[in-house]
Amino acid sequence: MFVSTLQSLIQILTDLFALVLVLRFYLQVAHAPFKHPLCQFVVAATNFLVLPTRKLVPSVRSYDTATLLLAWLVCMLARVLMVLLWWRPEIFALPQAWMVLSLWSVLAVFQLSLKLLLGAVIVQAVLSWVNPYNPLAPVLDSLTRPFLRPFRRAVVGGVDLAPMALSVIVWVILAAPVAWLEAVFLTQLNVMG
Repeated sequence: MFVSTLQSLIQILTDLFALVLVLRFYLQVAHAPFKHPLCQFVVAATNFLVLPTRKLVPSVRSYDTATLLLAWLVCMLARVLMVLLWWRPEIFALPQAWMVLSLWSVLAVFQLSLKLLLGAVIVQAVLSWVNPYNPLAPVLDSLTRPFLRPFRRAVVGGVDLAPMALSVIVWVILAAPVAWLEAVFLTQLNVMG
């Protein structure tokens, strides 16, 4: 009981922080308005790690690789802690265990990216019905616009179905290939442990 509670707590805390790091990365990629309070919060909450890491990890083109690397490291830390709680520590002596944990962490960052996109699309759609002039709208628009663009022709009876089409695609990706890969990684760790 205590172990499962501890696992849940570790998962929630690390996922939340990694999500904020992923959000920071995508806000920079999308050129979101950084005067917005949400953007200011994301920067303030992550600067203590991102700024020192940027001195060691340079940007590639205009992409903030330090922030993305930190998100991966947070996901990696979470998976290492999970393995310590689930299996024996001897598993870390195996190089293939580190490879599985590394790939599982890459998958976790991808999964958080998809969840962030899905959440942004849903919140943007709801706000467009309830309060289209909400101050959060420009931030959400900058995050979702590149992904919604291919679906913008999906208008039926004056209703834009692009958010629904994108949400279904993201949900299918999360439910099928991402879930399958996660199960593969867990199986590999079970075999090793």
